[in-house]
Amino acid sequence: QVQLVESGGGLVQAGGSLRLSCTASGLTFNQYTIAWFRQAPGKEREFVASHVHKDGSSYYADSVKGRFTISRDIAKNTVHLQMNSLKPEDTAIYYCNARQRVSPDSDEDWWGQGTQVTVSS
Repeated sequence: QVQLVESGGGLVQAGGSLRLSCTASGLTFNQYTIAWFRQAPGKEREFVASHVHKDGSSYYADSVKGRFTISRDIAKNTVHLQMNSLKPEDTAIYYCNARQRVSPDSDEDWWGQGTQVTVSS
């Protein structure tokens, strides 16, 4: 059974930092691209950052570049999202996603349950 468990969310003042973690079980961790998405109230889920398993490259949404850093700890089957200089607009539920291309036309996707991040002004 595949599980992605997020942790590390909470309440922080603007300018502060949080470190989110996503720990995976039930899948071969280093064969999946791991990404973070977020969803604010009344808004659609949006991409935040990803770490590609094939070459270790990382990608970020423009809104978080220079403030967030994604990293992977293969030994612990965990991906971290270090979030610095947090802003009230970063307030959202943050979701971990594991994705693997299984055919030229389809991906296998797994999602965590989400962790709440609230940034006060």
